[in-house]
Amino acid sequence: MEKIHAALLVLLRAGLWEREVEDTSCFPLTEEEWKKVYLLSRQQTVTGVVFQGILLLAEEFLPSESLLVRWMAETDAIERKNRRMNQVLASLVQMFISIGVSPVLQKGQGVASFYEKPLWRECGDIDFYFESQQEFERASYFVRRCKLQEEKMPDQSVAYTWKGVQIEHHTRLLDLHNPFLRYYAGQLVSQYGYSHMAIGKEKELEITVPSPVLNLLLQSLHILKHALGWGIGLRQLCDLARTCYILYQEVDAAEMKKICFRLGLGRWHGLLHACLVDHLGLPMECLPYPDRASEASPLLDIIWRGGNFGQFDAENLRLAVPLWKRKWQTACAFRRNMGFAFHYAPKESFWIVSSLLKGQFK
Repeated sequence: MEKIHAALLVLLRAGLWEREVEDTSCFPLTEEEWKKVYLLSRQQTVTGVVFQGILLLAEEFLPSESLLVRWMAETDAIERKNRRMNQVLASLVQMFISIGVSPVLQKGQGVASFYEKPLWRECGDIDFYFESQQEFERASYFVRRCKLQEEKMPDQSVAYTWKGVQIEHHTRLLDLHNPFLRYYAGQLVSQYGYSHMAIGKEKELEITVPSPVLNLLLQSLHILKHALGWGIGLRQLCDLARTCYILYQEVDAAEMKKICFRLGLGRWHGLLHACLVDHLGLPMECLPYPDRASEASPLLDIIWRGGNFGQFDAENLRLAVPLWKRKWQTACAFRRNMGFAFHYAPKESFWIVSSLLKGQFK
């Protein structure tokens, strides 16, 4: 699979930054190899971005017309889903505002806006953060009043489906599990606050999003949590790369480094930075601060093993199984990554595992 991985990353870098394919040594590919690249791009949920890269590939290296048409159709479906997601987001935000609730959009469509072609980034769900418990409860009451079925997650967040889109409500902006750092995390939220972005068909609606520093921390912690458990895919790393690229001038490197080390994420960020620069092509000067590990293979191994949130890991058989078995599988997933976890973020990893497994076995 090394050639397939190399080809995917070459095309991904070209699409992510909309620049010429810098290395064609792994081309041409056979039809069978092209099919594997296509399937891998879908598993990593970067189909549209990789298609951007294919459009920059020399004609003699292109896949067959039938596969190209299939890829184009999948990218078109991603674009339509994004348009639908934006409509749902705008309508839901307007409804919350009408009841006096001001949600903060985490990741998702806010991060998509940092891409060259936002509609070609595959969307997932919509995550909202509510600043106070009162606002969180008022939003939940609104959901129940609309006769929507809420599901309480192990981390105490609330999930439901609105017009076919998965929505989650959170009471913490930074998904930090170390209880001894919660107060400091709250200070960071107060200190750095929020930014705003325009959404809606005519960009007529303004929504609150995390400030640059909080946005970077939020994504880093999100990737860490999933890397320790079921797994993480390339899309989340691409999100972080584009965020770094767009926001790096708005972040003070010395301050960012100080915050990361205070949170016990210094070694983790070194690994993340290596992956962003060495494999996704982020320019070094766009890193939040210049520290990076000598290699990123420990994180890449997790990415290749399971794809998007570990859904394609052969050991993560999340099928229609009894609840107790699903919880046991979650525990096993965390146990398998224990060495990685305690090497790169020991304190935060301990509290992530403790709190999530406690939630699983309630």
